[in-house]
Amino acid sequence: MEWLHNVYKMNDFSSRILWRFGYSARLLKTNHYRTAASNTSSPAVWMLLAQRSGRIPALFAAVQKRRIFTMPETAQDNTNPELYSPHPEVRGMTLLNREAFKRTVVVPALKVKKEIVHTLLKSLKHTVLQRPGLKRVVEDPEDEDSKLVILDPHKIPEFSLGESEKEVLKQLHVSPEVSKYNLELTYENFKSEEILRAVLPEGQDVTSGFSRVGHIAHVNLRDHQLPYRHLIGQVIVDKNPGITCVVNKTSIIDSTYRNFQMEVLAGENNLVTKVKENNFTYELDFAKVYWNPRLSTEHGRIVELLKPGDVLFDVFAGIGPFAIPAARKKCVVFANDLNPESYHWLLHNCKLNKVDNKIKAFNMDGRDFLLGPVREELRKELTLAKEQKTAFHIVMNLPALAIEFLDVFRHLLVGEPCSTAVLPTVHCYGFSKHENPAKDIQERAEAALGASLEGRCSTYLVRNVAPNKEMLCITFQIPADVLYKRPCPAGEEPAPKRLRTCKAFTEEDLQS
Repeated sequence: MEWLHNVYKMNDFSSRILWRFGYSARLLKTNHYRTAASNTSSPAVWMLLAQRSGRIPALFAAVQKRRIFTMPETAQDNTNPELYSPHPEVRGMTLLNREAFKRTVVVPALKVKKEIVHTLLKSLKHTVLQRPGLKRVVEDPEDEDSKLVILDPHKIPEFSLGESEKEVLKQLHVSPEVSKYNLELTYENFKSEEILRAVLPEGQDVTSGFSRVGHIAHVNLRDHQLPYRHLIGQVIVDKNPGITCVVNKTSIIDSTYRNFQMEVLAGENNLVTKVKENNFTYELDFAKVYWNPRLSTEHGRIVELLKPGDVLFDVFAGIGPFAIPAARKKCVVFANDLNPESYHWLLHNCKLNKVDNKIKAFNMDGRDFLLGPVREELRKELTLAKEQKTAFHIVMNLPALAIEFLDVFRHLLVGEPCSTAVLPTVHCYGFSKHENPAKDIQERAEAALGASLEGRCSTYLVRNVAPNKEMLCITFQIPADVLYKRPCPAGEEPAPKRLRTCKAFTEEDLQS
């Protein structure tokens, strides 16, 4: 079992390496976190297993990022690296010229009688050519009764068939002689990453992914890519059906309204779009409101915690990804957002999803919302809650600032505490760059509340935002001694305030 012990050691080592490179949100589990995805086996572990079994898997598992669209990697051609590369003259191009990508390459081909072409394709499905927009079978200019089956030059090095391929051809009575065929490649036949790798200066990173919001592709380009931004945008439009607009973020997110400045790189200048998430439809103006497709799993996770009849207070509701599914689940929903545009689209999406009569919407500062409608509703409902099984949830999804709002809960209500079973549960989001993000966010929440949450909270790692920056959700029931200010016993009056004096004052000053 020594080899299995080595597997576990290597898996642990691989996980720690992946943590350092920003895969913590998807790969690493610790006692402090509950993650959205299970631990994924690393390539190193698969290689060790392959050595033991004598087989090497054809494809190593990679981390799948939900709803993040990634351009496929270019296959490596060990025999001729430039075989499927665009013409070298496209290097440095900033204005897309599709004609410049035309080139002719020599590929292997088999001459096959028409009646057995289909059978041959099935038998050699891993050997025939598979490239976007390219035909695998073409006419034979010398014989109208035959076809030419194009083979993948990566699988047939030096135009020489392997023994397994020769055996298939022998059974089908096909000559194993491999011909050379001049194949014309155009812009349409190259993959996005192949095009961009050929255009951008050698050695520089290639933009390989984007977030999709309806018909909009959202990229975050680096400085060295900016001179090529319009070409990059056009390539994304060309190679991704349904994408008709590409934008690049030009500023950081505004913490007030959670939107950012952006530049349209290619396609139509139309940023009003429609998205679907967890079987709900939302419409929005991407330039004016916040929407992140990476949060769909988290939206679903919170809604899953709710039961019909529960009360949800969504302090920073945006366009409604928590509020609308909760209302459909027959919860009582109070949704608020400071951004007038978000409020507008929240109302619009409530109607769109037919829950407009089930949500009370507000356009207020989050603090005012907590001190006003939330406090009033809690004061009214918690007095009755001893007789009913209603749970109260407060969602605070403003990671840059939400923790700073937690001090509002200090003595929000006056009176004797209700049953601890119905104390409101808070789901508060925050960012952390700390080496121990869970500990960091808990300590910051405790400082805002003025009370310990040790043993009374859970921390959920939502996603890795950037290298060494995590987004987390801390969930806890508001402690009774924090939420309630107890009234003074009857007959007692609060102690008088001490007179504050200044050392500069003399006794004569006070007497006067």
